[in-house]
Amino acid sequence: MSAELKRRIASAVVLAVVVLTATWYGGLAFRIVAAAMAVLIYYEWSTITRAAERDFRANAFGWVAILLIAIDLVVDDGALSVPILGGAIVTALLLVLLRKGSWWLPGGILYAGLSGISLAAIRAEDQAGFVATLFIFAVVWATDILAYFVGRALKGPKLAPRISPGKTWSGAIGGTVSGVVASSALTLGVFSRLSAWTVAIAFLLSVASQIGDLFESFIKRRFGVKDSSHLIPGHGGVMDRVDGLVFACFAAFLLTLVYTAMTGHLDVSVASFLFGF
Repeated sequence: MSAELKRRIASAVVLAVVVLTATWYGGLAFRIVAAAMAVLIYYEWSTITRAAERDFRANAFGWVAILLIAIDLVVDDGALSVPILGGAIVTALLLVLLRKGSWWLPGGILYAGLSGISLAAIRAEDQAGFVATLFIFAVVWATDILAYFVGRALKGPKLAPRISPGKTWSGAIGGTVSGVVASSALTLGVFSRLSAWTVAIAFLLSVASQIGDLFESFIKRRFGVKDSSHLIPGHGGVMDRVDGLVFACFAAFLLTLVYTAMTGHLDVSVASFLFGF
């Protein structure tokens, strides 16, 4: 076993233990993980897009916004995180329009801030949130792993050759099927029942996770970088590891918000939405 492979395995084990332990305990432990993820994602986004070189003051504003969101997630259970994110994005858009700045600034604030907010909202504070988080993990991890192996085994037409030459339609379909199967098995194991609603949501989240993977590939190709950073030994950066996860979390969180807005049921949690409670 090569030294590089050993580093990859060790890093993967450490990350899995930290994330799953925080998921088990929930509360402050998980909110710290969500806040840290938002901060690290913005660090990598601003590094990749060379935000400080483009506009040092605008990038400093982005850092202030993300740090405020992270602090609110940790100390106040995210009560003000969405208003802070919305205000920061509007302000960033005005900075871009008035100062002819880079559109990557509001994009980075949205991507990093919503990553932490949506992950924390899914876990919430109850057992349903714990299961919902595992549901998201099952969808994303099964999709990612099986898409790789099915794509390598079957090959075939490329999914998006100009963005990610290695991805195939066979891998995407295989990954989606495995993501739906894994999350459905989890749901059956916990609740002893499975609705068509939950299967459809799993399908949408699997597709979203693959779009997230392609989106990060697009960003890295756009700026000519191989890895988002070197924060994780043998694995590159945080964005490299959570690109599919954050888009799946975005989808779950935003679909829940749309549902609550359309039905007027403002007390519906992400878990309730996912499982059709």
